[in-house]
Amino acid sequence: MLNLGTSASDLSNNNDEYKIPGEVLWTAQSASNANTTLIFQFKPYNVTSKWIGYFHFAETQILPSGQQRELTVSTSDDQFTETVRLDYLKPVTVVSPSVSGSQINFSFEATKRQSGYPPPIINSLEIFHIKELLNVPTAQDDVKAFTNIKAEYIVNKDIWQGDPCVPSKFAWDGLNCSYIKPPRVIALDLSDNQLTGPIPETLANLPKLRILLNNNPYLCEASPCSKKEAKNSILVPVVASVSVVFVVICVLSIGFIRRKQTESSERTLGLKNRHFKYGEVSRITRNFGQVIGEGGFGKVYLGALDNGTVVAVKMLSESSKQGYKEFQAEARLLMIVHHRNLVSLFGYCNESRHMALIYEYMANGNLRQHLSEDHPKVLTWSKRVHIAVDAAQGLDYLHNGCKPPIIHRDLKTTNILLNEDFQAKIADFGLSRAFATENDIYVSTCPAGTPGYLDPEFQSSGNITKMSDVYSFGIVLFELITGRPAIMRSRDGSASMHILEWLIPIVESGDIHSIMDPKLQGEFDINSAWKLVEIAMSCTRPVAIQRPDINHVLAELKESLVSKSSGSFEMTSLEIHSDIVPMAR
Repeated sequence: MLNLGTSASDLSNNNDEYKIPGEVLWTAQSASNANTTLIFQFKPYNVTSKWIGYFHFAETQILPSGQQRELTVSTSDDQFTETVRLDYLKPVTVVSPSVSGSQINFSFEATKRQSGYPPPIINSLEIFHIKELLNVPTAQDDVKAFTNIKAEYIVNKDIWQGDPCVPSKFAWDGLNCSYIKPPRVIALDLSDNQLTGPIPETLANLPKLRILLNNNPYLCEASPCSKKEAKNSILVPVVASVSVVFVVICVLSIGFIRRKQTESSERTLGLKNRHFKYGEVSRITRNFGQVIGEGGFGKVYLGALDNGTVVAVKMLSESSKQGYKEFQAEARLLMIVHHRNLVSLFGYCNESRHMALIYEYMANGNLRQHLSEDHPKVLTWSKRVHIAVDAAQGLDYLHNGCKPPIIHRDLKTTNILLNEDFQAKIADFGLSRAFATENDIYVSTCPAGTPGYLDPEFQSSGNITKMSDVYSFGIVLFELITGRPAIMRSRDGSASMHILEWLIPIVESGDIHSIMDPKLQGEFDINSAWKLVEIAMSCTRPVAIQRPDINHVLAELKESLVSKSSGSFEMTSLEIHSDIVPMAR
């Protein structure tokens, strides 16, 4: 599609609530003329499956006076039809209702088909597969109330997606729910939000609401605020007996108090592409006062942004094995790749010899720390399986959700980080390569990966593929199962053994108990454990072609959650169909 003077930043500045990157909207598939219909078709693997389409449009051409691009989005069986009119540089998203069938066709057809009129376009699309949740959904009155409040008062919380309470693992940030059927929202925590200004009168005067606005020192109960009131403020959450009406009013206070502050901070932060100066990095880290880790790049420091967000600042050391090109590659990739199981990048510094990456802070460190013998707390079997699913989801997104696919090249337990809720996220994938060749192969001229996790085929041929990551993921699974590191060393350090050398003979003898992490003290589900062992064995086969795609691995891991014979698990099942995703988000 011809582009006349627009840029990705122009579109980003005008982007809507779906937050499609400007780089994505800047490109489009266009029909050859107004009489030609664009058709997108795919065949679901299950004819009873239900799907939802998200179609993103943006006009990047300056059209002749009096013309406007107008098109109809529809399905061939008329399950869905909607007309779209596009204005210059204003993104529009159309969401289809759920559709099903053995073959689903979405058509894009110009409504004005005269010669000289603009043809239909599609800038980006997403197709979501719907699966029924295992839980009863949140009471619809609560869902409607919070959805309306979120839209009306621009509550900018990325995690506020889908059902507010269900599954409980993915409940909206700051909400507390009761899980008596149906689940209800009973509390909203606004503590430590740096709120400013007077509390709305409707909130302050509620007789049944106990207001405790902790650590928000600039709030007061009346308008205008007095200095005394601003310093001695009160707290938030609501007691469990408070109805949803009161909770909704709490959310209203976010809109009143934070609306301008949020918009202002987003403009100044530009979270997805902010370029930090070295002086800012020094201030954020308090002159590099607290080291929280060290890796191939160099040291990692604890920091805090101006809005209070805690971050991890990774500095590229002069002695680092990685260099300028690798740093630039990581920064560029992380700016466009986003998934809940990938560590997010807030910004970067590239100033003279000072290069840094500013990541979200992961409060519970890396997975290897929690599996080590001397860690005081034990990861339960339930948490280990959920961590495996989280990591597989992140890797599946890199391999199958990004076009071209991204290969991590150094997946290991120290690169799987855990947040305060023990949700796992993959880190350091930015040093990977994006592969555009037919077989998704990159022939490396330099070593990649870490001993113990290296694909045997890569070590012999130098060819790295998605299956190399799958091998590494299999080793990670065995570490979750056994608690042992990939390279097992004797206490005096004189000898070492690869984890597979140790466990394969034991597994083949059928003695699974002898390989389970002794810290579990036998508290694990035997069927689930065997399932994970089988998955890990298939991932670590010596010949790459014999290994499964990570998408299949993920499906098997989720099955192990559902089929667990004791205890209870919850899972979310909204997935992107890997064959039809246009590119990374």
